[in-house]
Amino acid sequence: MAFSPFKFLQEVRSETAKVTWPSRREVTITTIMVFVMVALASIFFFAADQVIRILITFVLGV
Repeated sequence: MAFSPFKFLQEVRSETAKVTWPSRREVTITTIMVFVMVALASIFFFAADQVIRILITFVLGV
């Protein structure tokens, strides 16, 4: 079976036509959600780090 660049490009074009692109509103909402989740994760890991630091300091008696 020979590779046909022309057939490949036709298939790529037909698959690209099937893609549904998000609207500007969907992109904006998703971006905001990502920033909120990053902020929440940052707060959580900061708090967890502080708790672990306090426990380690207590256990080691430093």
